Amino acid sequence: MAFEHELKVISRGAEEIIPLAEMKDKLANAARIGRPLRIKYGIDPTGYDVHIGHLVPIRKMRDFQDLGHTGVIIIGDFTAQIGDPTGRDESRPPLTFEQIKTNSEKYMEQLYTVLKPEQTEIRYQSEWFGKMDMSEVLKLMGKFTLAQFMAHDTFRNRYEQGLSLGMHEIMYPILQGYDSVAINSDVELGATEQKFNILCGRDMQRYFGQEQQIAVLSPILLGTDGINKMGKSLNNYIAVFDPPNEKYGKVMSIPDSLIMNYFCYATTVSPDELENVKAELGSGVNPMLLKKRLAREVVSLYHGQAAALQAQEAFEKLFSQKEIPEDIPEYSTSEPRMKLVKLLTESGLCAGSGEAKRLISGGGVSLNGEKISAFDAEVDLPDGAVLRAGKRKFVKIRKI
Repeated sequence: MAFEHELKVISRGAEEIIPLAEMKDKLANAARIGRPLRIKYGIDPTGYDVHIGHLVPIRKMRDFQDLGHTGVIIIGDFTAQIGDPTGRDESRPPLTFEQIKTNSEKYMEQLYTVLKPEQTEIRYQSEWFGKMDMSEVLKLMGKFTLAQFMAHDTFRNRYEQGLSLGMHEIMYPILQGYDSVAINSDVELGATEQKFNILCGRDMQRYFGQEQQIAVLSPILLGTDGINKMGKSLNNYIAVFDPPNEKYGKVMSIPDSLIMNYFCYATTVSPDELENVKAELGSGVNPMLLKKRLAREVVSLYHGQAAALQAQEAFEKLFSQKEIPEDIPEYSTSEPRMKLVKLLTESGLCAGSGEAKRLISGGGVSLNGEKISAFDAEVDLPDGAVLRAGKRKFVKIRKI
């Protein structure tokens, strides 16, 4: 069967391809005329801390690049000022242009840990939306009906619950859809929650007489808690810029029920290897062994095999032998005592007081091995004391 290999690569880890039959036709036509397909993925740089859940569709873009196609990253410098309403119960505050520019530069730095720069095209929405006048915007809006949008779960639920729903938010799928027209997209990538927006892009291309794009939808990678979508606010994420030991330890902390999910969507192991992992899980093999392999695979993707092996050695030394690492960072202070929340934030163990309080309430903070569970605790700071936050973060107190 022609393009059987390509379809197998594209389908790996994809939740849905809409429509699948047209995907084969796209591949055949690209081969016939010698033109690479244009694979679209849009980002709203509302922040710049990318986690491995964000990279599930980006890995699919890399699959397309390995097959010879072009990845097109749309920087949503217009839609970021709206905020994607999909799956949200409230409006998102707008960002300034300067914030968007800074965030997008840092965002791309992390995406290039996966993508091939020479096969990646970066486009800004301001290239086309910055030139539109009001009459053109009204024409775009006229191509859709309010009934279509109120059929969308997010919009309908917020309306029915009496929650705020701005007209600018209803514009979001229209703007995202026109992006596909502007760059002549052949395939758009996104999470399953993006299905409505991506199909709007197909409709928009049809209205403008273009060949319609294919939607390749990826599942959502669950956070390390095994319950919620991976996200910074829940502190259940693995960041691209996390160091090797941190990545390894976070993977080891996931519940056993997530092992297959992470092998499928956070690694690049082959379909045959995935079947082997599934068989081993079913045969009653110790999940810890599979989790260690999973952690090595994840760390190797970003830091190389040597770093993965070193991270495993450090993990086993810390948790199997119950030892504190030798090279933990130090925090210098002249204070004899300090509020625990302040100590956690100023020493760099926590990004803010909210994260510090969550760790304390979860029983994840100890000083010299003694667990502390009170938010308002004030602790003595003897020289050489070891403060621990979570399972993998340590700092040694040094008096000055």
